Amino acid sequence: MTAPFFQTSGNLLADRRYTFGQELAERGDAAGAADLFAQAVELAPAFVSAWFALGETRARLDEKSVAIDAFRKVLALDPADRHGAGLHLMRLQAKGLGGMPPDYVRSLFDQYAARFDTALVEGLAYRGPELLRVSVEAACAAAGRRASFRMALDLGCGTGLGGAAIRPLAGRLIGVDLSPKMVEQAKAKKLYDRLVVENLVTFLKLQSDAVFDLVFAADVFAYFADLAPLAVACARVLEPGGLLAFSVETHAGDGVILGEKLRFAHARTHVRAAIAAAGLRLLTLDDAVTRNDGNMPVPGLIAVAARD
Repeated sequence: MTAPFFQTSGNLLADRRYTFGQELAERGDAAGAADLFAQAVELAPAFVSAWFALGETRARLDEKSVAIDAFRKVLALDPADRHGAGLHLMRLQAKGLGGMPPDYVRSLFDQYAARFDTALVEGLAYRGPELLRVSVEAACAAAGRRASFRMALDLGCGTGLGGAAIRPLAGRLIGVDLSPKMVEQAKAKKLYDRLVVENLVTFLKLQSDAVFDLVFAADVFAYFADLAPLAVACARVLEPGGLLAFSVETHAGDGVILGEKLRFAHARTHVRAAIAAAGLRLLTLDDAVTRNDGNMPVPGLIAVAARD
């Protein structure tokens, strides 16, 4: 999705070995790449990016214990975990499922922002916001109400793809996202009445009760392991009769898994339980494909719930 997050070692020879290692990794030579990354960290023991790349290549070579050691070294050197080493430890079952490091998510999407729309819509055939809007309109029609909202919140607004879909239904539209560069892209589209750069959970905590009549979250809940606390936070800011609409990736089993692309997939039972824990009433929970990956559809769900 993006170029690897990179922090120079300050050692020219180590940086060169890292660069050559990345070139070999891109050509599929994981063993050769791993050797170069090992040389880089020997030259510069605090070279975080090289330790991370070493972990990735060792994992690719099924050298699990060495990969785990490398990823743990990354966390020791960079507790903010801007590379996402903790997620790889989850994948390697060396760490329990937990939240995504905010600094990792921020750096990931700051890198991605300038080409996000093209990469997602053209490259991955992304259609999440449009499908979410159709589900919201259908839920409103089934309830005998207009699909019109006084104050809508686009949670994890990104570059504004969700805002473009929901704007015609909203009197006022607020967008919030963790990535400043994504918000810059959204601002240029002039869709929002207000845009905020903030951690989503922090933003929700700062809001008064019953502020919004629609909370709309397209392709953002895939960055949260347990949906229950997030659903509870969303429910609190919804006014009576307000709707929560969101998409998730899903899987055929139970609970939550962390996929190969480092996005969480939530079972249908987990989504139902999270909505119930928030005291919301589930209106619809439909299978949906909001994006492709490698020309293959990614299984997903779209949920619409109401606060009574």
